[in-house]
Amino acid sequence: MQTHHRSKWELLPIPVVPLIAIYFLQRGIITQVNALTALGAFFAFLTALFIVREFALRAPRQGDGLLQKVQPFFLPRGREDSQFKRFLIHLALITASIIALYPALRVFSVSLRPGNQLVSTDLRIIPEGATFEHYREVMFGDPETGKKGDFFLWVWNSGIITISTAFIGVIIAGLAGYAFSRFNFRGRKAGMVFFLTTQMIPAGMLLLPLWLMLANLKLTDTYLGMIIAYSVSSVPFSIWILKGYYDTIPFDLEEAAMIDGASQLGAFWRILIPLSIPALVIVFLFNFMAAWSEYMVANVIIKSPQMRTWPLGLNDFAGAFQTSFGRFAATSILVAVPVMILFLYSAKWLIGGLTLGSVKG
Repeated sequence: MQTHHRSKWELLPIPVVPLIAIYFLQRGIITQVNALTALGAFFAFLTALFIVREFALRAPRQGDGLLQKVQPFFLPRGREDSQFKRFLIHLALITASIIALYPALRVFSVSLRPGNQLVSTDLRIIPEGATFEHYREVMFGDPETGKKGDFFLWVWNSGIITISTAFIGVIIAGLAGYAFSRFNFRGRKAGMVFFLTTQMIPAGMLLLPLWLMLANLKLTDTYLGMIIAYSVSSVPFSIWILKGYYDTIPFDLEEAAMIDGASQLGAFWRILIPLSIPALVIVFLFNFMAAWSEYMVANVIIKSPQMRTWPLGLNDFAGAFQTSFGRFAATSILVAVPVMILFLYSAKWLIGGLTLGSVKG
């Protein structure tokens, strides 16, 4: 039986269709009425396609009729999926891509609009009279009012707190997860249950005890206080992730290293750590994301303008009587850039690391 090799052209609709849709929105070709009409026609097309599929699959395979001619579209070929199944998979991926990308594109569109416009009947991604004025005002200040931009200060503060929290979380969780995985001691199971229980406590309930603890230590409005506050919530879950992954690595590898003269700490550093890079990256990303966009704890602990993180700075654009939507959107796009770069760089570890520690053995 001849095996069908999937052609690269069959994957062409995945990038092409979203680009066509974005182009139509940008050019203003699609209106609300046309969008509803297209949606109705699309569902009618799918209904007709499923009806034809049912008749084609039940029709005899011999003959020269129309149903026999369309049968190959619905039938699998060897081990390959049928063209109809691939069509549905591509359609689902395209739809999910548009749903995920369109809100971000609308935020980008708001950041380019002149003035302070949020609601608009124009569906174009690049608005008429597009300008980067809001980006300039956010980063370098408004020359008309003389107000300086504090964006880089906000990002600097967020970067110090977030990166420190992520690295400290990886170090503490890496060592603690190794202890819970490799050593048998009294209270081991109770400790793991306790760590899991802490994740069930809402973050709002921790605000008062956190503030009281940091106030007594005189660590409010400091980098160290913020790092401690974020580590309290991120480290327990990180220990669970790394402990589960360490359990999947045979202890025989460490024993072989110790037989060759390495200490247990040396075996941990030279054997276990290199094998645990994907899990460590996942823990780093988890701690990074938890601290990078956090607002509630920072709003309680940080009071001085010089210590503000970007979520607190972003709140300045939302006034009691007026909100600067253009600057709000521009800041949102700018702070998303470091996260995108980090995820693109760590993508090779991210996919495989998401399921690490989920099974044992």
